[in-house]
Amino acid sequence: MIDAGIIGADERIELLEGELVVMSPKGRVHEIVRFALTELMSDARPKDVRVVSEPTLQLADDIIAEPDIAVFPRAPLPESTAGFVDLPTGSVLLVVEIAVTSLRGDKTRKAALYARHGVRELWVIDANERTAWIHTEPGANGWGSIVERGRDDVLTTPALPRFAVRLRELE
Repeated sequence: MIDAGIIGADERIELLEGELVVMSPKGRVHEIVRFALTELMSDARPKDVRVVSEPTLQLADDIIAEPDIAVFPRAPLPESTAGFVDLPTGSVLLVVEIAVTSLRGDKTRKAALYARHGVRELWVIDANERTAWIHTEPGANGWGSIVERGRDDVLTTPALPRFAVRLRELE
């Protein structure tokens, strides 16, 4: 579509179950949370794990997502037939979606997609309120556990054993 001039190479679009979804521009509050989390997670990562900000991941032929942060094993990056990173199902350890205006969609549609495609853990973070919904136990019908965490709760993940943060501390 880029080659045909339908969309520009710099347009922020995700493909979710065959539907092109235009992503909102990222404001200051969103970027503060993303930058801080990416730095802290990278500092805490084991050497055999990647912490990547804004990767383009092909989860299926009709799903190309761009999470704010993804954590997955350090290994060669398989390429899909469309030329995107195509990680094996179940290999994505953690996805973080940071929301300012996209909270509802991140907690529903995108969360369901990530569960069906074997992402092991999902954090949806409300950047304005500094609250998070921690999704674990993914399955075909969604998440087995969703726990809300407040700005003063400590967030940890099995994907990064040395990582711990309170959302209120992100600056």
